[in-house]
Amino acid sequence: MSLITGMPHLIDAVCETLRAYFGELDFISDLLPFHYTRYYEAELGSSLVRRMISFQTLISPDALPAIKLTTNSLEQRFADTSGKRRVNIDPGYIALSHVILATGKGFAHRPYLRDGIYADLTLIFQAHTFRPLEWTFPDYRSEEMIGLLNTLRSQYLKQLRGTAGKGA
Repeated sequence: MSLITGMPHLIDAVCETLRAYFGELDFISDLLPFHYTRYYEAELGSSLVRRMISFQTLISPDALPAIKLTTNSLEQRFADTSGKRRVNIDPGYIALSHVILATGKGFAHRPYLRDGIYADLTLIFQAHTFRPLEWTFPDYRSEEMIGLLNTLRSQYLKQLRGTAGKGA
């Protein structure tokens, strides 16, 4: 899950709220500068940062629309008094073969799931690493993000094998 904000002091509270909905976190990235687009600046401010997190509990891909609707609601909970978002929360999931993000915006490469939510095929896993596609957002193309997601994929593989947290 990706959290983007111009107010880094909100991130801990957002993480605590997400933990109440989705369970314990098993990964929390450092704060990463978010400088790939100005798309969010009008709403979230400048000097944006991102934190990537993941949860111990694995999800079924068919849960993604409900998770996205929940995170949309949480964005509104953390909005300012005028209703302007102060944090962008983007859920997704890592599978062994790809990374999928949830979005409310349809496009040719985004199949409709349900309830106004689409699946964005963001990265595919080939030759021992995640690889971008022609439509992959610049931030998800970065070496830093691909390295982070490769690490999370390795963690996921250990969870599938039942060795996570056992020193394997």
